Amino acid sequence: MSSSPTGPSAPAPPPADGPAAFPAPALVGRGRPDRVVPTWSDPVAAQASEAVGGPWGRHAVTGRALFWTPLRVCLLYATVVLAGAWLKQAPCSDGNWAGSVQYTHLCYSDTVPLFTLHGLDTGAVPYLDSGVEYPVLTGAFMALAAVLGRVYGDLATAAGLLPQVPAVQSYYVATCLLLSVCTFLLVRGVLALAGRRPWDAATIGLSPLLLVHAFTNWDLFAVALATGGLWAWARSRPVLAGVLLGLGVAAKFYPLLLLGALFLLCLRAGRLREWLRAAVAAGAAWLVVDLPVALLAPRNWSLFFRLNTARPADPDSLWNVLITASDGRFLDGPLPEGTPPVLLNTVVAVCVLLVVAALGWLVLHAPVRPRVPQVAFLLLAAFLLVTKVWSPQYSLWLLPLAVLARPRWRALLLWQASEVVLWVLRMLWYLGTEDRGVGVEWFFLAVLARDLAVVVLMGLVVRDVLHPDEDVVRTSWPGVDDPAGGPLDGAPDRVTLRRRIEA
Repeated sequence: MSSSPTGPSAPAPPPADGPAAFPAPALVGRGRPDRVVPTWSDPVAAQASEAVGGPWGRHAVTGRALFWTPLRVCLLYATVVLAGAWLKQAPCSDGNWAGSVQYTHLCYSDTVPLFTLHGLDTGAVPYLDSGVEYPVLTGAFMALAAVLGRVYGDLATAAGLLPQVPAVQSYYVATCLLLSVCTFLLVRGVLALAGRRPWDAATIGLSPLLLVHAFTNWDLFAVALATGGLWAWARSRPVLAGVLLGLGVAAKFYPLLLLGALFLLCLRAGRLREWLRAAVAAGAAWLVVDLPVALLAPRNWSLFFRLNTARPADPDSLWNVLITASDGRFLDGPLPEGTPPVLLNTVVAVCVLLVVAALGWLVLHAPVRPRVPQVAFLLLAAFLLVTKVWSPQYSLWLLPLAVLARPRWRALLLWQASEVVLWVLRMLWYLGTEDRGVGVEWFFLAVLARDLAVVVLMGLVVRDVLHPDEDVVRTSWPGVDDPAGGPLDGAPDRVTLRRRIEA
C-alpha cells in the first residue's frame, strides 16, 4: 500500500496490479469523474466486467449518458430480476397448488391463500369485515390489489378481448405489479442515498434476495416507505422523513427501529430537535392511519398485536433451534395452543434492550460518528437475530441498509446466497421426506448458516465503524462524511463516551 493520507476522508488507492489497477476516482485529479466507478473500487465488479471488455478505462467519460443513466440501468436490472421472480412464481399464481407445487417449484407466497382466507374474493374490507394479521396499511395494500383484480375481471368479462383468469390470479398479478412499483421506488431511494456511489443501487436491482422474495409477502411496500423516509432525512426534511417512516410503521413495524437508530446518532451530534420533529411526524402519520380503524374495528385492528404476543418461536429463529434441540423443554416448555410464551417474550425483550444498549455504546464510543445506514443496519440485523420471528421475506428489510452500510459485492452476495439456500431448504422441509424433501436438521443448518452470514456482515460493518479509514463510502471520495446523514452530515459531535474516557 502506498503512503496515502489517513482519516475518514482519505482516498483509497487502487491495487497495484490486477483488473482494478486504475486510478481511483479520488486520485484522478482535476479530470476525475463525478462519481465512484465500481470496477475501479470493487474487485467483484472488476472481475465481472471482464465479461464485457474489462473495467472502465482511465480516460473514459462518465456522467454524460443521454439515456442510460445509472438510475435507468439499475431500474433495468430490477426489471429483469422481477421478471425472473414472476417466472418463478407463475406456477402458483392461479391458486391451484395440487401436488404441493408451492414447495416443489419454490413459489409459495402468502398472498395467494390469504386472498380467500380474508374474504378478499368476496369483496370483504380488511379489518372492517375480516380480521387481518398485518398492520393497517398492509391490509389497505391487499384491498387495493383486490380492487384492481376485480376491475380486470370485469373488463375481461365485458370486453371479451382480455384473457379470463381466476379471481385469485388477477389479484395476484395486481399485487406483483404494485410490489414491482415499490421495488422501483426502492432502487431510486437507494441511488439517492448512495451519494457519489450511484452504482451501489445496482446491488438492489441484481439482488438474489429480490429474485426469491419479491412476491413472497407485502414487505416491499414497507421497505419502499422506510427507504423514502431515509431519503427525506438525507435531504434534511425531518418532518417528511417522519411521515414516511410513520407510514412504514403502519405497514410493518420495523421502521420504528430506524427512528431508534436516528435517535442514537442525533444524541451524539446534539441534533435531538430534528429527531423530535421526525418522531412527532411519524407518530402523527401512524395515528392518522391506525386510529380510525382502531375505533371502528378495535378487535380486528388489535389482531396483529395479539397474534405476535401469542405466537411461538418462528421456524427460522435461533430460539426455535434451541427449543427443538431441547425436545421442547427450553424456556416455556410445551404450551397449549394460543397460550402466550411469557418466558420467551421476556427473554426476547431483554435481548432487544441489550442490543440497543450495545449499539448505543458503539455509536457514542466510535472515533467518528457512524453513518446512518451503518447504525440502522446493525440495529435491524441484531433485532432479527434475537427476536422470535424471522419470516423469510423479512430479510428484504435488511437489503437497502446492508447495501448502503457496506457496499461491497462479495459480502453482500454471500449473505444473499445463504438466504436463497435457506429458502430452498425451507420449501424442501415443508415438502417432507416422504415426498423427497429434507429433514429438519438440513433446514436448521441453513438457518445457522444464514445467521452466521448476517453476523459476519455485521462484524464487517462494526469494523468500519471502529476504523473509519476502512469504510469504503468515506474513503472512496475525499470529504465525504455521510451521504444519508442529512442534518447529521458533517455535524460536530456533542455527546461521546470517548471524550469522557479521555478526560
